[in-house]
Amino acid sequence: MLKKYNSFQLLVISLLAAIFVVYPDITWLPYELKGLEESQKNDHIAFFLFRYAFFVGLIFSLIKFNLEKLLSSSFKKRLIYSTLISVFAYAIYGAIAFLIFTKVKHYGSLVLFQFFIVSILVSLIGHIIVLYTEKRKKEQQIEELTVKNLQSRYDALTNQINPHFFFNSLNGLTSLIRKKNDEITLTYVNKLSDVFRYILQSDKKGLVSLGEELAFVDSFRYMMEVRFANKMEYHINIDQKMLTYRLPVLSILPLLDNIVVHNTIDSDHKMIINIYFNDEKELVISNPIFPKLTIPVTNGTGLQNLDSRFLLLMDRPIKIEDTGSIFTVYLPLR
Repeated sequence: MLKKYNSFQLLVISLLAAIFVVYPDITWLPYELKGLEESQKNDHIAFFLFRYAFFVGLIFSLIKFNLEKLLSSSFKKRLIYSTLISVFAYAIYGAIAFLIFTKVKHYGSLVLFQFFIVSILVSLIGHIIVLYTEKRKKEQQIEELTVKNLQSRYDALTNQINPHFFFNSLNGLTSLIRKKNDEITLTYVNKLSDVFRYILQSDKKGLVSLGEELAFVDSFRYMMEVRFANKMEYHINIDQKMLTYRLPVLSILPLLDNIVVHNTIDSDHKMIINIYFNDEKELVISNPIFPKLTIPVTNGTGLQNLDSRFLLLMDRPIKIEDTGSIFTVYLPLR
């Protein structure tokens, strides 16, 4: 909080607020000084300056306490803490005034009322500053999310529907046509259509249900299983009750695409992908690691972009675990 409000700014606020609190003393001071001896006048002026300085210090300390320690947005909680501190400060004020300014009246209902006003005033200042800061933070998050959404639209058209994926899909279709298996070919075309429709409509969505995302995965899975001819299997173990959970759109595709891009998949390296829920209600996507002999050429931002989207839309990061033989990604759900 205090990164936005330095000590000088807080001091200015405290000086002005203290003037408001001791304003009755300012107006009465000229009348109190009339008819007094010079030494008594000096005592009254010194006591007035002490009172003003004491309130400045108290208000400054309370504002810092409100901004640094009381991160709750509850006004009631702020008022209670500020009042308790003011009561303690009132006792200190009384002790100092009694010991030093013995010839000046230093207690009374006005002083008690002023400490009460300080409690309310500081609580209001702290509450308003916190609400304003939270509002600015949300506005910045909205701006950042807007930029990320625009970027995700671009990514959906340039990275997700990349030429590699597109041409591989067409090559798979060409292979099926040559085999003259009309039923499988027709199913493949329908699944390919579902995949591209989902990707093209993703820019209009933020969070989608797990059911929607897995329906898309089912289409993508069919295409991959046809393409790799029984060398790739998807084991999806999700309870129907979990399908209403939500996650960012196109969260699973980058992970499945990464598996194909980074791993060797053949008769000696059968790829089995497991998708399931863990005890922490996270969606887990796990696969064995069969690294390719040549490092694939990628932009390397797939997982990073996915993590950024989860931080913005879910306020939680994804988790990645690489044991050397198994690669696992944990996606938090809402």
